[in-house]
Amino acid sequence: MRTQVHTARLVHTADLDTETYHSARDMVSAAFGGEFTDTDWEHALGGMHALIWHRGAIIAHAAVVQRRLIYRGTALRCGYVEGVAVREDWRGQGLAIALLDAAEQVMRGAYQIGAIKSSDRARRMFALRGWLPWRGPTSVLAPTGPTRTPEADGAVFVLPIGISVDTSAGLMCDWRDGEVW
Repeated sequence: MRTQVHTARLVHTADLDTETYHSARDMVSAAFGGEFTDTDWEHALGGMHALIWHRGAIIAHAAVVQRRLIYRGTALRCGYVEGVAVREDWRGQGLAIALLDAAEQVMRGAYQIGAIKSSDRARRMFALRGWLPWRGPTSVLAPTGPTRTPEADGAVFVLPIGISVDTSAGLMCDWRDGEVW
């Protein structure tokens, strides 16, 4: 078993060279079993990427992008986590924790709240890191107006930064193509 400490390097989308951009995209797609769409990748662009390399190959990726979450009538500046992936042969080595360390550094420096729609298997990790499960109803500010997103209920986790939130209240995300949360 590998016993090394991993540190993610933070790089803005604008500073990714072509090779790194495509290598990250390919690794994330492979980690998701080919179910990571072009729209999903688009969601991960425009912010900071946390990347971990081993011998020149990207083995882990996460991104933090700016979104707006509407909470009790206030549009909060949110660092939203996208594209969290660890290459299959490197899972269980602490790389996801290193990715989140970097992502949370970005959030604490630039946002009021962090958020993610978590997979079932990652929920425990977020809870152990102090992220709060959102227990209230979720929705999206769609082009047609506020629309409930019951498929996201119970899957959204938030990391409040210098603010207090009532996780039983409603939470609304901004609109985007594809999966809105």
